[in-house]
Amino acid sequence: MRSYRHLFRTPEFTPLFLASSAHIAAQALGGLALGTLVYEATRSPLLAAVSMFGPSLAQVLGATLFLSWADGLPPRRALTAVPLAFATGTALLALPGLPIWSALLVVLAQGLIASLGGGVRWGLLTEILTKDGYLLGRSVFNMMSGVTQIAGYATGGALLALLGSARATLLLAALLFLSSAAMTHLGLTPRPPRTANRPSITATRRTNALLWSSAPRRRLYLALWIPNGLIVGCESLYVSYTPRSAGLLFACAALGMLAGDVLVGRLLAPARRRHLGIPLLLLLAAPYAFFLLGPGPALSGVLVTVASVGYGASLVQQEQLIALTPAELSGHALGLHSAGMLTMQGVSAAAAGVVAQVTSPGVGMSVMAGGSASVTVWLGWGMRRERADRDGRRLRTAAGEPSR
Repeated sequence: MRSYRHLFRTPEFTPLFLASSAHIAAQALGGLALGTLVYEATRSPLLAAVSMFGPSLAQVLGATLFLSWADGLPPRRALTAVPLAFATGTALLALPGLPIWSALLVVLAQGLIASLGGGVRWGLLTEILTKDGYLLGRSVFNMMSGVTQIAGYATGGALLALLGSARATLLLAALLFLSSAAMTHLGLTPRPPRTANRPSITATRRTNALLWSSAPRRRLYLALWIPNGLIVGCESLYVSYTPRSAGLLFACAALGMLAGDVLVGRLLAPARRRHLGIPLLLLLAAPYAFFLLGPGPALSGVLVTVASVGYGASLVQQEQLIALTPAELSGHALGLHSAGMLTMQGVSAAAAGVVAQVTSPGVGMSVMAGGSASVTVWLGWGMRRERADRDGRRLRTAAGEPSR
């Protein structure tokens, strides 16, 4: 599968794509509204960051307890229930007088539900598309995510300015979640679970251990989780760095991510993109070091756009992860990637908020970027050593020597 036309002619791809688009738009709209609401009420960069990215903090619990359901539930039923739950939670967040601690509990509950939804969605994508079409399909989803976030954050900023009410914007986000549920239910056909094994907490832990036991998979998971998550910590400080231009920065980040996904998913040949995972992760971090100097909105937008091209690294690493994972565990493996990545994003948002609370948002961004670059260099060194050992064993085997 080599073209976008083939993708959208594939049965069930388009309704899954549209339902996911509505879900992401609702998250962008609701996240910006909630972050603004919390910051106006508390003037706390930490609480604003946690309110926007707090759902990610619950991902680790979902990954530990419930991921076996990603392959053990009927996909259409599960993917309809997830946006319904988000619609209910978002409507609760719009209630006047809701205490901050109650809002954070709702946000964490949404994250727990999302940890299951990611595994179901991406596992279903591997069924809808052929194995060689997954990277192109996932790149289209990532590009859609970028475009939708641009639209969502821009619309959210405009609505906040026009309506002057974050609560009204939250209610619009709830309606978008309901539309996502409707498109999923009407557009997808019923399918049986991918595995006949009974989902359970024990099965989740057993499969997590199996996936984690492979050193190459383990390094890929760390590369997918940590550098990306630390940069999302930078993004969580946009509202406190420049409250009036936060929507612009989020839109620039989404635009850069869109460019990176087009580059990796469509323009680069497989042989070339295979070696770009680490360089793209370094690009993701480097521009944020300049926020230590306090650039204005225009330059900040340029820096954020350039940095976000580096998000294309995740496509390279996901392709490698699928190649190393049995097909019947694809939903669980991709759900573990998604849950771990989002958990790290939530942790990083909280850590960035703490640093910004005691220093400044610009310093917080620079610290997160430095951490991301350091971890990337360490992982790159480990991957190179692993490849060298593997190549050495292959040469010894070809020469008739024991490979040990």
